[in-house]
Amino acid sequence: MDVISVIRTKRDRGRLTDEQIDWVIDAYTRGEVADEQMSALAMAILLNGMDRAEIARWTAAMIASGERMDFAALPRPTADKHSTGGVGDKITLPLAPLVAACGAAVPQLSGRGLGHTGGTLDKLESIPGWRALLSNDEMMNVLRDVGAVICAAGDGLAPADKKLYALRDVTGTVEAIPLIASSIMSKKIAEGTGSLVLDVKVGSGAFMKNLDDARELASTMVGLGSDHGVRTVALLTDMSTPLGLTAGNALEVRESVEVLAGGGPADVVELTLALAREMLTAAGLPDADPERALKDGSAMDHWRRMITAQGGDPDATLPVARERHVVTADASGVLTELDAYAVGVAAWRLGAGRARKEDPVQAGAGIELHAKPGDPVTAGQPLLTLHTDTPERFPYALQALAGGVTVGPAGTAFSPRPIVLDRIS
Repeated sequence: MDVISVIRTKRDRGRLTDEQIDWVIDAYTRGEVADEQMSALAMAILLNGMDRAEIARWTAAMIASGERMDFAALPRPTADKHSTGGVGDKITLPLAPLVAACGAAVPQLSGRGLGHTGGTLDKLESIPGWRALLSNDEMMNVLRDVGAVICAAGDGLAPADKKLYALRDVTGTVEAIPLIASSIMSKKIAEGTGSLVLDVKVGSGAFMKNLDDARELASTMVGLGSDHGVRTVALLTDMSTPLGLTAGNALEVRESVEVLAGGGPADVVELTLALAREMLTAAGLPDADPERALKDGSAMDHWRRMITAQGGDPDATLPVARERHVVTADASGVLTELDAYAVGVAAWRLGAGRARKEDPVQAGAGIELHAKPGDPVTAGQPLLTLHTDTPERFPYALQALAGGVTVGPAGTAFSPRPIVLDRIS
């Protein structure tokens, strides 16, 4: 079998056989298929799709490329969550310790930024000393002691996905539904969690721009999870506007700590609680009260213990970017649009994301929001503060924001979208 034949099959809208899928995933993992060849195949999949059987086989091949974990020895039921990626989506940070405080174990394997969307590991690495890479034994020890761990997937867990995940980020193939579904579910199934809640983002700042595509992706992933014995449910959530008031790495960590302290933006708190309730119900703990765990300090206690267990200092001063630029309102009225994609691309260009898989990110880079859609504003009022260590990035970031911030006349009616748009199980 050869990779050119596999690429041509999908390029010409053909169906890949089980043997072709098994071979190309194995060969790419071993380095026999080059990055540029897998890039061509990924683009063909993006353009021409895969049927349900192809996606299932692709996912199984990704799982088979490495080991599978087992949390049966833990004294708690396991529940995990995965977001398909958004702007300002720091939900994992308060969510994992919150669910642990309510009695479940959360083995949260997370990733780095993809395109304009932020990465959980990039955010947490802004905490001095914090480590994303843990051995399986270290991960189990943190789960036993704390109940929650957020870390990178080990080299042995779906290694095919680790290579392909980084490649998709820099080849314009992130949005392919078959590749998103198989990437997420191969890691989650191999991880061995007993239940899984999916946060499928919908809107300009998400990879799924409309509800139909989001439902297709959610249904595909729920089906894959159920087929492998993982209790899986998906929430479709709005990503037309950034979540919370920050987009960046250290900026989002600060906001997450505010939520754990019982404060924080209302939309972040609402979504965190909604996902926590789904995770606890799926784990067999429907009577647990995550709202109380936020208020009584137990979620914050689990956060501090989790960060400390992974080498971080929860009391350390977080990095701050050296340069700032304030964007002000050019007229008085009502903020009617703050486009999530525009903000995400601007934050990415400021240094919060990466253009190549080997690029570093700036811990302090990102954007603060001083108003959300529906808020009244006055001419000259700060709307956004841009943060970066490299001020030559400001014009490029401002270019991304052009047309993404709209102020309507005073009295303009504004009807916000609900955060949770649908539920699929």
